[in-house]
Amino acid sequence: MQDGTDELQDGTDELMVRARDGDGAAWARLVERYSGMLWAIARGHGLNDADAGDVVQTTWLRLVEGMDGLRVPAAVGGWLATTARHESASVACRRARDVPAEPAPAAAADRGPAEVTIAREHLGQVAAALQALPRRCQMLLRLVAQAACYAELAAALQIPLGSVGPTRARCLATLRRLIG
Repeated sequence: MQDGTDELQDGTDELMVRARDGDGAAWARLVERYSGMLWAIARGHGLNDADAGDVVQTTWLRLVEGMDGLRVPAAVGGWLATTARHESASVACRRARDVPAEPAPAAAADRGPAEVTIAREHLGQVAAALQALPRRCQMLLRLVAQAACYAELAAALQIPLGSVGPTRARCLATLRRLIG
């Protein structure tokens, strides 16, 4: 596909109008045309077969729900791709939250007084260093501690998904320098 006119020429616009009007054959043709792309997007997010299948089904459901609001029916391919990416990121985030956390370090009761004192001093150093960071880094690192995935961080911070990792790395490097 070289430009937007190709989708108009390949009948996508007509298929969307017919599917919106209840034509089952048109709907089946849309599913046939775009399902492979949706599966590729979901699998590209590292989802297993079951989760990828859920993403594909949910994406089609979103189209059914929003079909009347689609301003440019011929652009359904892009709409489906964007929706599948968002759904895949959501599922990947939920799955990351479901992974059991590492066991907690030994409780304070299991440590001697010297170890507890050292741990508290270190915690105080980290807290002071966090306060010295720029506000954006403070917010990002707090969200990292709460959020399970970069998609949520990017949305919360209103930055591109690809910027989350490098920004996080810079903030952590600054934090390490401040802690000494």
